[in-house]
Amino acid sequence: MCHVIVTCRSMLWTLLSIIVAFAELITFMSPDWLMGFPRSDSNAGEDSREYRPSLGLYSRCLRIGSQGVGVSCGPYAGTFGEVASGFWQAAILFLAAGTLLLGGVACISIFSLCFQSILKKSLFNICGLLQAIAGLLLMVGLMLYPAGWGSEKVRGYCGPEAAPFRPALCSLGWAFYAAIGGTLASFLCAVLSAQAEVATSSDKVQEEIEEGKSLICVL
Repeated sequence: MCHVIVTCRSMLWTLLSIIVAFAELITFMSPDWLMGFPRSDSNAGEDSREYRPSLGLYSRCLRIGSQGVGVSCGPYAGTFGEVASGFWQAAILFLAAGTLLLGGVACISIFSLCFQSILKKSLFNICGLLQAIAGLLLMVGLMLYPAGWGSEKVRGYCGPEAAPFRPALCSLGWAFYAAIGGTLASFLCAVLSAQAEVATSSDKVQEEIEEGKSLICVL
């Protein structure tokens, strides 16, 4: 019989797991990892406005049009081998693996409302372990990312002085900081999973199960 068990700690863990997975997916796809140095459209004349192009792991955003008002965003690399540098290729693999793990855990966390164990192993503990592994993968990817700032592609956006761990005229975009926040949050989720396990296996929950209740809500 399926017992739907809802506690404050288990719901907090489930919601945070879903939010972190979505956040990492959005940042992975975003072109706003690096903001290039200000430039203007040479065809816009005296009314030209400066803008800052952005460069992501595999995508970029540039202004287009005679007045510099259009924005073209999309992948700059047609294949994986065309990614700016080998360091970024490795970073993509680690970040993608971590994001995929977080996405899988987010899906499983929804079912944890009804199934708290699998093969006699706590579902929360398994998910917490996966989230910790995902956090480590994301951390490695984030450490590899600035090592690729010396690539020719990055120099075109950040100036000739760009070098590994030195973005020169570029500044870090919101996506990089969001990825760091998501990485830290994945470790927080791993800690909360243990609290969710404690909450769903408490004596009060067991008493309500013995009473035959199928929907159990515990604050």
